[in-house]
Amino acid sequence: MPRSSAVPKKPGPDTLLPVDLALQGGGAHGAFTWGVLDRLLEEPRLRIEGVSGTSAGAMNAAVMVSGFAHDGPTGARTALERFWRRVSDAAVFSPFQRSAFDKLAGRWTLDHSPLFLAMDMVARIVSPYDLNPTSFNPLRNILAESIDFDAVRASTVKLFITATQVRTGQGRVFRNADLKPEVLLASACLPTLFKAVVIDGEAYWDGGYAGNPTITPLIRETDSTDTLLVQVNPVERPDTARSARDIISRVNEIAFNAPLLKELRMIALLHKVADPEHEEGRRWATMRLHRIASPMMTSLGYSSKLNDEWGFLEMLRDEGRRAAQAFLDEHGDALGRRSSFDFDTLLDGMLQ
Repeated sequence: MPRSSAVPKKPGPDTLLPVDLALQGGGAHGAFTWGVLDRLLEEPRLRIEGVSGTSAGAMNAAVMVSGFAHDGPTGARTALERFWRRVSDAAVFSPFQRSAFDKLAGRWTLDHSPLFLAMDMVARIVSPYDLNPTSFNPLRNILAESIDFDAVRASTVKLFITATQVRTGQGRVFRNADLKPEVLLASACLPTLFKAVVIDGEAYWDGGYAGNPTITPLIRETDSTDTLLVQVNPVERPDTARSARDIISRVNEIAFNAPLLKELRMIALLHKVADPEHEEGRRWATMRLHRIASPMMTSLGYSSKLNDEWGFLEMLRDEGRRAAQAFLDEHGDALGRRSSFDFDTLLDGMLQ
């Protein structure tokens, strides 16, 4: 399958640099990841070998691979834009809309939306098994329209999609052969909004509780030694949350970042102590990590993850493209040579 970018002069296959992508989830904030992918797909020297994704990151991954199978990078970029356009079009009928006050103030939050506030309160005391007994989810039809699942299953780009098994609390990583709409819906299943998604007799919730995203399969099951982590959820915030809404938002961020940080610390330790003389050790010792993020994401609260207005999605896409370009400008020469992410920062305080 051709993997070079649609530019007048294409590099030969031996000159392409294989990279893996690790894509976080975050609802509508996943449009930031769309922008990052849109820019990376323009890079003629990169070949995407594997993608690990959770929730919105999983959907971005599957849509991209589906589009790529039909028309290379151009097809992938077109498929991503069509997917997010469909998401926005469906949101026109959503009861969760910005209030007039927030629109006048130029804020993308739903914090003052009466129906969002009502839903947020009701979801804390009423089960989705009572509120949404039919498991209606508009994403089901959008995924069916946006993804050629046969092409994804046949793709040579390896996909790793994480969902959380309700019974055990452990993550399950689904691969290309497993891909179907239910897998992506499971990876994005917030248990306060939707009934658990049942696959092969097991119930699943959002993959963010177990891996957001899961990195290990990229290291163990692909030949690339460069992983680009596209981070949507802020790890640090400068101020202590004080309002009830901000506290809940911060708790959610910490919960969804915790599995990733734990795995990254494990990887950092293995990177330091692994024996490069053995095949398994060599994978860990030579792994290179890079990170694409934006400080702008710290200005967005939880409620905006449910805001699918096209103007908001476009803004996030543009910020994603800007962040990807900034990464390429500052760290592009590190790809294929060294990590641009400092592993030692993950181990500070752990080895003392």
